[in-house]
Amino acid sequence: MKIKLVVLSVFTFCCLFNAEAQKLKKFGSSIEKKIGPKTIKVPYTDVISYLGYAAEGTEDAVVDDKKFSYIYIWVPAVAPELGVRMLSPVAKTKVKNAISSADYTANKDSKDYFDTYITLERSTILTKEGVTVDGAKNATWTKLASNDDSSEMPKQPSGSSYNSLLRYKSELGSPTKALTVGLYRIGFTTYKTGEVKGTFLAEVAAPVKLPGVVMAKTIEDLKKEL
Repeated sequence: MKIKLVVLSVFTFCCLFNAEAQKLKKFGSSIEKKIGPKTIKVPYTDVISYLGYAAEGTEDAVVDDKKFSYIYIWVPAVAPELGVRMLSPVAKTKVKNAISSADYTANKDSKDYFDTYITLERSTILTKEGVTVDGAKNATWTKLASNDDSSEMPKQPSGSSYNSLLRYKSELGSPTKALTVGLYRIGFTTYKTGEVKGTFLAEVAAPVKLPGVVMAKTIEDLKKEL
């Protein structure tokens, strides 16, 4: 009887852990506000969500021996700050008004996931007319920020805090690091060298409303929305 109770308790704990592991909190900015005894991060005003699936052999580039894939973003106005976070696997995480890729729809029941590592990069393309496949290929890309593990994100099914989150504040005095109008991209891979495989949720956020932000997996798809 004691053995059965122990097994039941462990099973219940695992179920609760898995449910909690996929509970995504509101995306908080770097701005903090004190409410009573607690200090909270004020949620971003503008959040765009993208649901995708990373498959073996579909990477866009190899950087420092890591297989990177990209999600492109058109930012139509000056932003004081941008936040980026990535969760894998998506599992039963609920997200409103997310862009759902065809690859995600076809693989949404997959249990595959990966140890996320993300970067935020800014290009030298500052106009919509410059957003082309050749333009993106020949542009100079500057890495603004990166993140591997974030304790602010839900834990993965393994129990490890291997999901990612970063916040980048605009450096107005720098021609390459200010968050101006232009083409940006999220780079993602795994911490360890190897294949990137699994469902993921990627979100880009700002503390102010940025009407006209477009997010897509390829330059071709991005161009269609501009």
